[in-house]
Amino acid sequence: MTTYIVLLRWTEQGMKNVRESPRRLDAAKALLQEMGGSFRGFYLTMGEYDMVSICEAPDDAVAARFALTLAAQGNVHTRTLKAFPEDAYREIIRSLG
Repeated sequence: MTTYIVLLRWTEQGMKNVRESPRRLDAAKALLQEMGGSFRGFYLTMGEYDMVSICEAPDDAVAARFALTLAAQGNVHTRTLKAFPEDAYREIIRSLG
C-alpha cells in the first residue's frame, strides 16, 4: 500500500454544513475502504488547512479517484501528497550516488 497525506480545506458549502462533517468523515472512510484503502489518521488542524488525513491506497489511481470523489461533493478542497516512508527515503538518497 502507498501512503498519502491529504490536506483538506472546507469550501463555503462545507463550512455552512460543518455540523455534518463527522458524518461525511465516516462516509469518506467507508468509501476509501470500498476502494481498497484505509485511513491511518485524521486530524482537525489550525492554520492554512482545516483537516489532515493520513491514508493508504493500493495505487495512485485509487488515491486520485478518492480525492476527486470527495471534491466533487462540494464540501472540501483537497491537496494530496504521496508519502515515502523512511526506508524508501533512505534508499532514494542512497541511489543518488
